[in-house]
Amino acid sequence: MTDRSFKYMFIAPAFLLVSATVLYPLLYAIWTSFHEWRLSKSRAPTDFVWFENYARAFFDDPAFLQSVGVTFTFIIGSVVSAILVALLIALLLSRQGKIYTVTRTIIVLPFAMSPALQGTSFRFFLNQEFGVFDRLIGFIFPFAAEIDWLGDSTWAMIWLILTDTWHWAPFLSLMLIGGLLSIPRDTIEAASVDGASAWMRFWTVVLPQLLPVLAIACVLKTIFSFKMFEYVYLLTGGGPGTSTATLTYYAYRQGFHAYDMGYASAIAFVLAILLIGVSVVYFRLLFPKEKEV
Repeated sequence: MTDRSFKYMFIAPAFLLVSATVLYPLLYAIWTSFHEWRLSKSRAPTDFVWFENYARAFFDDPAFLQSVGVTFTFIIGSVVSAILVALLIALLLSRQGKIYTVTRTIIVLPFAMSPALQGTSFRFFLNQEFGVFDRLIGFIFPFAAEIDWLGDSTWAMIWLILTDTWHWAPFLSLMLIGGLLSIPRDTIEAASVDGASAWMRFWTVVLPQLLPVLAIACVLKTIFSFKMFEYVYLLTGGGPGTSTATLTYYAYRQGFHAYDMGYASAIAFVLAILLIGVSVVYFRLLFPKEKEV
């Protein structure tokens, strides 16, 4: 056996695993999206309908377009809030010392918890009859005592974003702490000697050097925000009405409640295309190509 073929033997298990778990389901979903397939009528896809499922989504289904708007609202809110909270935590905990090391270890616990557990817990915490958060907020702010947090479309979205932020901010803060600790201290000390204030040192010295890590954090958070399903399913159920029904949740409803697998596959593939497009835009904006001289 030659060295050339020997190396392929090592990557073959990984290739087979990826093909079985990622490549095959993806290709099958794309193929399904071009077919009529209702589980209530058939166990397998039936008629080939070309782009009919996609046309239906964009031109004949207002609920799909609403779910696109809900998805981007959630993405913008969750990415901005999670990055800002993570950056604040990172700035506070990027110092050396035993107390900071212990604190960094503790704050990762929310990320280690199951999203299903968090979604269920927050649903109970916000319950109007026995919710801890509902009682605490009502005690501190009496005017908010009668608010149905998950029964109002605006507040339901806000709590959806806050729950997701509580889950992701610790992990992102650890990424940013690593980025902050890798910044050469000489550059910060030089700016301090030149008389720059703490804000100016952060804005002109720290932030530009932290930008690559921030970019990766933003891309990762955007990807997972696109895919987020657990909190919608367990916390709001897409409600009130369909005000918090994201694309992932809408695809789930079409596939496993309406049993329209062809249409659900088309929605899922549209989601994948949007995700790829947003990722490309992110990298183009944050890492522009240098012009050739």
